[in-house]
Amino acid sequence: MFPATFFDYNGVLVDDEAVHCAAMRAAVRPLGVTFSERDYWERYLGFDDIGAFQAILRDAGRSLQSDLVSELVEAKGKLYLDAARDQLKTFAGAEALVRRLAQAGPVAVVSGALRHEIELGLEVLGVTESICCIVAAEDTTASKPDPEGYVVAKRRLRDLGYPQAADRALVIEDSMAGIEAAKAAGLPCLAVAHTYPSERLAAAGADLVADSVAAVTDHSLEELYATLYG
Repeated sequence: MFPATFFDYNGVLVDDEAVHCAAMRAAVRPLGVTFSERDYWERYLGFDDIGAFQAILRDAGRSLQSDLVSELVEAKGKLYLDAARDQLKTFAGAEALVRRLAQAGPVAVVSGALRHEIELGLEVLGVTESICCIVAAEDTTASKPDPEGYVVAKRRLRDLGYPQAADRALVIEDSMAGIEAAKAAGLPCLAVAHTYPSERLAAAGADLVADSVAAVTDHSLEELYATLYG
């Protein structure tokens, strides 16, 4: 079994991308900027909030003023939290998988979401005590597919006294950008087909693809570990 696990958050543990999309659309609407749900899924989903708003403004032909981006991130954060408190959905099997893997080794969350968003989701999921650390948007300067988040997570595990686990941690992702980030950090990646088709995830380099977190079994993880490390 893998000695540690790094979970992505949005699209893996919580089903909140529609909430993020709606909050982002509402945040830019006063500027006269619009984008479709399809645009969000195809162009902006892989970014953290800063990267997403920069891309949205760029696509709309607007100047990338840092103050404006910061204001949009703040506005979107409030909109998201207001909606998430009532609308946040978690994926079936996510709680059980986190708890099961936490028994095998340290579990971290590595995400482009803001820390308070992740903390809310972990509370709703009921797994706060199972998470050893969180690497959130505030902890990095670049979003996925940049590997920085996973590099930071590996460093934090080493600091917590898990040097060998850090080098063989399993990443669980749902997007091509996330898979690319994991592989660039030198980590194996299991992808769940919550957001994108299995074929696209496999083509992006996932070491294993599961239909959902509920479909991830101990046996499949043991087989993957044996295949990768003997």
